[in-house]
Amino acid sequence: MKAQKLSTSSLSLSQRKGWIMVAESLHLELPYGSHLSSVLSARQVPVEKNSSSRARDPSSNVNMVGNESIINRLDNTGTYPSHEIASNNKTSDSVLDGSKGSERTLEIDEDEDESGSLDNSTDITLSKVRTENESSTTDPGGNSNDGFPRTPHAYPPVVVETDARAPIISVDSNVTLAERDQTPSPEKTENSEQLHGGLNETGKDSSVTRVPVVNKVPELSTLDVYTISDMNKLLHHSRTSYHSVIPQWSSSADQEMQDAASQIENASIIKNDPNLYAPLYRNVSMFKRSYELMENTLKVYVYRGGQRPIMHTPVLKGIYASEGWFMKQLEDHKKFVTKDPQKAHLYYLPFSSRMLEERLYVQNSHSRKNLVQYLKEYLDMIASKYPFWNRTGGADHFLVACHDWAPAETKEYMDKCIRSLCNADMKEGFVFGKDVSLPETYVQNARNPLRDLGGNRPSKRTTLAFFAGSMHGYVRPILLQHWENKDPDMKIFGKLPKIKGNKNYVRHMKSSKYCICAKGYEVNSPRVVEAIFYECVPVIISDNFVPPFFEVLKWESFAVFVLEKDIPNLKSILLSIPKKRYLQMQMRVKRVQQHFLWHAKPEKYDIFHMILHSIWYNRLHQIKPR
Repeated sequence: MKAQKLSTSSLSLSQRKGWIMVAESLHLELPYGSHLSSVLSARQVPVEKNSSSRARDPSSNVNMVGNESIINRLDNTGTYPSHEIASNNKTSDSVLDGSKGSERTLEIDEDEDESGSLDNSTDITLSKVRTENESSTTDPGGNSNDGFPRTPHAYPPVVVETDARAPIISVDSNVTLAERDQTPSPEKTENSEQLHGGLNETGKDSSVTRVPVVNKVPELSTLDVYTISDMNKLLHHSRTSYHSVIPQWSSSADQEMQDAASQIENASIIKNDPNLYAPLYRNVSMFKRSYELMENTLKVYVYRGGQRPIMHTPVLKGIYASEGWFMKQLEDHKKFVTKDPQKAHLYYLPFSSRMLEERLYVQNSHSRKNLVQYLKEYLDMIASKYPFWNRTGGADHFLVACHDWAPAETKEYMDKCIRSLCNADMKEGFVFGKDVSLPETYVQNARNPLRDLGGNRPSKRTTLAFFAGSMHGYVRPILLQHWENKDPDMKIFGKLPKIKGNKNYVRHMKSSKYCICAKGYEVNSPRVVEAIFYECVPVIISDNFVPPFFEVLKWESFAVFVLEKDIPNLKSILLSIPKKRYLQMQMRVKRVQQHFLWHAKPEKYDIFHMILHSIWYNRLHQIKPR
């Protein structure tokens, strides 16, 4: 049944304020410009009595690259250079600091920079994007002041001209495991141990059963490079088309998640929340309601079996620390963990991809078959001992893995799981609507993960752009070829000399306007979180990288994305950003920082809760009533 559209242009203001549409067609608009066609059951949607309107996506601001059109509304076009920056949102020069509801203001520093590096006299300029109709005002969340949410042209159906989506992984692939392992990723670790015994032989009849996919998404053409604009479109497409599997039997947890989804759909409009700065989010009202429901509803069952140290042994230092910190804090978190698997909404597979590589990979073998086999046998054990895996084919199970190899290791037998991956690569099978981009955090001090937090004020950031790192992959050598020792405004280096506490690297981060986050062997890099940690505007040079918490955050509002092919134009691109726009982005980096911090004990809206929320949120959009 097609959803019917009802025009509100002829309704009076009082009629619009009191009008709420209950969509029995199940084609309901859900968070962040998405549609939900599979979450709600065929019944009326409950509406809160004191809610006068629904929180919808405040805008359709999606920018394209090159000389293609940019659509903020259907009647708006323009041209940008080949990098992506969100259109300017009207914000006050003094905003509430979201830290613990404080009344302290964050300063936007308007002092002139002594270096003059933000002079806009350049051949590459940003085209101005048309603002909203000046006849009506908009609150920080993008909602009209008359209490009725603005819906610009009911969301344009096509924003990006190229119709594309991520490659779809078939359930019953004929490609053998050996063939998939012919081209292994470069190893990051030097001391990999020899393969030891202890893996039980698995018979031909596996305990894991396949559950058929419901309404398989039609394959669309693929792209060589996915821009942020393309990813925004894919996210929208996934909300209208991605379906999970039909559970073999219903559960009360499924019903609770369906109820949560309907409450998120009917979330009340939020204005001026002291902890959530609206321009950072796709839809702040729905995010807050979803987060609240997660806190009050979500129960996770953590499987207790499995051999240490691969299972239940978190690594809390180094570049893979995200998976370890999450494992530790979830297993210690009494609020979210349940000992009764019948009451669980989600099931956690507590393995460390870092320890899997360290313990089982045979150095220089260039084969990960035994690592994949280990995970398969672990799933066989779970499926034979518990009924929950086979109920959904693993669709309500999730993993959190930061090692580069995790996408390849999990795509064969964990392809239906919600995979939270640091290596969130569109070309390596990342699936919008199911998978989650995990922030890669380089924790150097496990006892004090917030050491050296913060950075210089904007007027004291005298370097235009900074990068330093080892020559991993193909992008960084190109970056150095064009910019190392070529320009005093561009501090681009290889690996810096080691100093205790990494002080030289930290000093550059704290004193630079833009921090270059160039990919290494894989698309992910800890520099993205490091830039936010030191309050430096991230410049992400990594084609096909899905940024963390992409389903919630509006990354274009506080970061710059540069295509790999545009590295020769890097300085011109950065100089083309007006000073006012830079100051706005830098202020927003400080506001979004709370979502990327580890605390010894988890705090509201921190990175632990945000990872868990992304997993919860994606599951809400997958679940289909039986």
